[in-house]
Amino acid sequence: MIEVLVVDDDTRVADVNAAYVAKIPGFRVAAKAHNAAEALRVVEDVPVDLVLLDHYLPDETGLSVVRSLRERGHLTDVIMVTAARDVATVQAAMRHGALQYLVKPFSYAGLRAKLDAYATLRRTLDGGGEAEQAEVDRMFSALSSTPAPELPKGHSPTTAELVRRALMAAEGPISAQELADRTRLSRQTAQRYLKLLERTGRVSLSLKYGDTGRPEHRYEWAASI
Repeated sequence: MIEVLVVDDDTRVADVNAAYVAKIPGFRVAAKAHNAAEALRVVEDVPVDLVLLDHYLPDETGLSVVRSLRERGHLTDVIMVTAARDVATVQAAMRHGALQYLVKPFSYAGLRAKLDAYATLRRTLDGGGEAEQAEVDRMFSALSSTPAPELPKGHSPTTAELVRRALMAAEGPISAQELADRTRLSRQTAQRYLKLLERTGRVSLSLKYGDTGRPEHRYEWAASI
């Protein structure tokens, strides 16, 4: 079991986040804390693998908590769970060793996607040994996954994942025909999934103008952390 400390100054939010964690197989809530001092005290006294950490705390910031953890020699993993979305805070969280950054408000599905990816990363790292470049790339990208959009009737999750992987592997924007060639789907099927992913914000659309005057639609994976 992965032991989780949930830190949020709002007791109701902490309860909701803890309830979310408790529903995810393989995770258990070790404790809840509502300020920085309490969070640090819990880590000293209770075995904790992962901290879901709010940034806005009444006594210190979440970033200060991360710094204190590292200064005290604690290698506990941290995922920031906060409404703070300014670039400076996100950048500082990365530099201080936060594995992931989840912006409030978020859904159960959003949190579960992050924790499932974290569990996968843990299993990979627990294997030990040496890693080839492909394995290293997989480790670094594990926590970058985004929950798949809810698919309309007639769309296959397997096909959507095939399209996603092909787009992420592409070196730049590609056309529906290029995607069809890479995935062995029909052009019509590729176009249908590309339009779906564009509507949900996972894919960005650009136009490439050629000699014919009719622009070619080109697609690129755009979903962020």
